[in-house]
Amino acid sequence: MPPLRPHLVPTLVLGLPLIGSHLARMAIGVIDTLMIGRYGVDALAALVLATSVFLILVMGGGGYAIGLMGRIAAALSRDDHTDVRRATRMALWLSGLHSALTFPLLWGSGPILSALGQDPQIAGLAQDWLRVMGLAMPAVLGGMVLNSYLAALGRANLVLWVTLAGLPLNAALNWLLIFGPGPFPAWGVYGAALASLAVNWLQLLALALYASWLPQARRFALFTRFWRPDWPAFREILWLGLPIGLTLVAEIGMFTGANLMMGWFGPDPLAAHGIALQIASLTFMVHLGLSNAATIRVGAAQGRGDGPGLSAAAAAATLLSTGFAVLTMGVFVLWPEWLTGLYLDADNPRAPGIVALAAALMIYAGAFQVVDALQAMALGLLRGVQDTRVPMALGVVSYWIIGLPAGYLLAFPLGMGPAGLWAGLVIGLTAAAVLLMTRFWRRGAAWVAVGTAPARAGA
Repeated sequence: MPPLRPHLVPTLVLGLPLIGSHLARMAIGVIDTLMIGRYGVDALAALVLATSVFLILVMGGGGYAIGLMGRIAAALSRDDHTDVRRATRMALWLSGLHSALTFPLLWGSGPILSALGQDPQIAGLAQDWLRVMGLAMPAVLGGMVLNSYLAALGRANLVLWVTLAGLPLNAALNWLLIFGPGPFPAWGVYGAALASLAVNWLQLLALALYASWLPQARRFALFTRFWRPDWPAFREILWLGLPIGLTLVAEIGMFTGANLMMGWFGPDPLAAHGIALQIASLTFMVHLGLSNAATIRVGAAQGRGDGPGLSAAAAAATLLSTGFAVLTMGVFVLWPEWLTGLYLDADNPRAPGIVALAAALMIYAGAFQVVDALQAMALGLLRGVQDTRVPMALGVVSYWIIGLPAGYLLAFPLGMGPAGLWAGLVIGLTAAAVLLMTRFWRRGAAWVAVGTAPARAGA
């Protein structure tokens, strides 16, 4: 294997803007949670439930954008401009189709959540948020596709700045629409959804305008005759991105299942769970950004047929992600009360109990930092070589057959309560890390042995 040092800095240069854009996007959710937490505990519980449902549906359609990174990187390394345009257009088409198919689920989510054992009042508030966000789904998914397109073209910095620009706007709209100062209505959760709707569509517009203006991208003519179908490319992106989306659904579904089961304990444990999970999700954005960078660099190495370079790029990205995970593990274990206490008004009589439970759950969040980083990185590496179907199966086994049942068993029959659900998350993520990393490195050893990467590694 070539030395790792030449790969560390390029991975960071590419990964840092991606990390920043993921964190900035996540910060919109953090702002929503912080402000709703001061509006009321029931509203916070509803937001936790609603965002988990929305996220699982978003990720179901996000595979097209994520798979696009490796596809574009490989096409650029072959100087294939036509494939860049075809793949990106059809990823946008598929994102729109997914948005249309999921809208009825979001619109009728209240009765579904109630049937799953959630408090009817909490389910109703969650439905208010989800109905509005159904209109935001095309903007969210379209933005993800353009993010991948621009990042693969080396313009991840622009994505970061557009996302950052949305933060103050989101905070201002939240304040006006959640709390209702002066003539504005105090709409609570519904107001937070309206703020997110406006911000997501404005961000999509900004990215689309930049993608059209960017001189480097004009040769791709991305939006010229955009309405014309390209069915071969449509099918290729569908079969590349659908397994990625289903893998993400399996992973996030494990967390969503934990959210639903946590709701059986009541609004306060659900609120505590949401606080701890959001803090853990913030650190996961770093691993996701590095994983995206690894997808691009490994995809480029694959396009060049550079097996040793592919392996070294993968090892460098894994080293960076693991090192950060060790640092965050220490922070979670040493200062859990301080972190969780930021989310609630100290004068709320329910706050001390919620903060205490959230701090206890942070110990489990610390426990899964390294394995969460490894499984995320393994998925990014496998996507870089367009290997998506077997990883999907491994993810389903890890998250749904191992992790979620383990959480249920520990939480309810064995009486561990909320902590048992989080122990199940640790078990599921550990299984995924082992299986997916083994998948990548077994194949990577073969690529290095012959000194080249296969033109397509799908299975």
